[in-house]
Amino acid sequence: MKPYAERTHEEMRDVLMSPLADGPQAHYYMVRGGDKKSNITVWEAGTVGAEYIKSYGHYHTGDLEETYTILQGEGIIILQGQIEDEGVTDFKAIKVKAGDKIHIPKNTGHLAINIGTTWLVTSDDSPASLAAHADYSLFKKMRGAAYYVVEKDGKPSFVKNPLYGNVPDVRIE
Repeated sequence: MKPYAERTHEEMRDVLMSPLADGPQAHYYMVRGGDKKSNITVWEAGTVGAEYIKSYGHYHTGDLEETYTILQGEGIIILQGQIEDEGVTDFKAIKVKAGDKIHIPKNTGHLAINIGTTWLVTSDDSPASLAAHADYSLFKKMRGAAYYVVEKDGKPSFVKNPLYGNVPDVRIE
């Protein structure tokens, strides 16, 4: 596995609210540390259509847990429960800023969103060196998380993803 990777706009179209909208060439960049170092991820600022720049989203395989440390910027970390019958069991949005640490429990879908005007930079302890540590297929199948985070009147707002059936209200922390 390469230590450096980027997630391009073309790759992100799978999970965007408006897949035909223009966006930056790359939405975010990852430096994978392997089993001896943290991983670093840097998100561009801005929107694609009205939707803030975000990561693709995934569930970990196995019983993996993860901790994100916010190094710079401000964002929202989405945690969603298991997908069942085209719905999710839980949906939480955690507003974060530099210095915050967020625990990602096992079996929890997650992604990060840059809601600021500068880069959002995180470090995490995910075992990205494991070839199959993450399952992106559920987010791809559902074209993103249960809610999209969009800019409305200069601040984040949540729009339900119509491909999901039964979803709980957004819990914001």
